[in-house]
Amino acid sequence: MLDGYVSDSPYGDLDRPPLHEAALRRALVREDGLWRDVRVVQETGSTNADLAALAREGAPEGTVLVTELQTAGRGRLGRPWSAPSRSGLMFSMLVRPGVPVERLGWLPLLTGVAVATAVRRMTAWSHEIDPAEDAAVDVRLKWPNDLLVGDRKLAGILAEKIEDGLVVGVGLNVGLRQEELPVPTATSLAIEGAPLSDRAPLLRAVLREFGTWYREWAALGGDPERSGLRPAYLELCATLGREVRVEMPADERWTGVARDVDEAGRLVVSGPSGDRVVSAGDVVHVRGTDG
Repeated sequence: MLDGYVSDSPYGDLDRPPLHEAALRRALVREDGLWRDVRVVQETGSTNADLAALAREGAPEGTVLVTELQTAGRGRLGRPWSAPSRSGLMFSMLVRPGVPVERLGWLPLLTGVAVATAVRRMTAWSHEIDPAEDAAVDVRLKWPNDLLVGDRKLAGILAEKIEDGLVVGVGLNVGLRQEELPVPTATSLAIEGAPLSDRAPLLRAVLREFGTWYREWAALGGDPERSGLRPAYLELCATLGREVRVEMPADERWTGVARDVDEAGRLVVSGPSGDRVVSAGDVVHVRGTDG
């Protein structure tokens, strides 16, 4: 192949093999499981937007939409999220949890636990490390929607309410190279020393982990304690114990120490005037504090 030439074939970049829809369906769709359909598209603007449209047309809970290239992905507060084709896992999941509205805020946190747990396990195995004892990539959760390695962003999560359901989107940097990072504060599994060129096993692991957590949480009415979700989240959360800056709408900003995540999934921040709970807004880790 000539230098600088990129083939239109899905196998043009051998370090980034394509995902196969039929194989993913065979592995994930089971009569007694959560996943009902897995669709893979080569390119789309946003998997969340596309899956929301399918949800309005009656797509069943457990529908997953994966894209090899997302051109109009959005993160928290509408920030753009983009990456070269087949360099990451960009997918959305449709769920319809019959849980009280006040517990729906746990869904993106549940997703974070599932993705972090699957990544830690898969990267440990790739390095022949016991995942029960260590992790090759120490993935942590930043409340409420990000996965970090150190202070660098590995993945983002975006949950959106769609009629009687929710669409949860995940953007996970897998094979991104240093020069391809959209911002210098991002990272990827490859950069962190855990190359997983075949993304299919990682996607299967994430979806299975999500399915296990989701079904237990939903069966218990979204109870974060009885399902074990809150303890698992607290253990993985890098925000707790850190000084944070909370940026609210209308340019309101204040700082404090992140002390807890309450029963509703809200961040509890302790400041000079006492504790305040944060359910929406942007939370920034202040550098130079312990994580």
